[in-house]
Amino acid sequence: MSVLSITFHCTKNNLEEWENYIDETLILMTENLMDVNKYILSEVHSDYIEEGKNYNLLLVFDNDELREDFVKSELLNIAERVEKKFGNEVMIFNTFLNPKKSRM
Repeated sequence: MSVLSITFHCTKNNLEEWENYIDETLILMTENLMDVNKYILSEVHSDYIEEGKNYNLLLVFDNDELREDFVKSELLNIAERVEKKFGNEVMIFNTFLNPKKSRM
């Protein structure tokens, strides 16, 4: 199992438009990802973020190779689409999670 966490940080100015994008586009793109076994799309609650809001897409792959292939192709496509639509108003942060132990 290999896991990728993608955090999207949206500024206050575009929250409504970003949430619509999530509902209408990002969920559909995620559903159509072939190499992703499971995913969780979350709104992130944090007491420390006041300048916008974070959302997280947690993707589970069968192995590291599938995750790496995704990062090199699909993630670049997603990032380009988000950047084209939102510019600097939505930032994307990737975190590679390498489970030491799991009970999923």
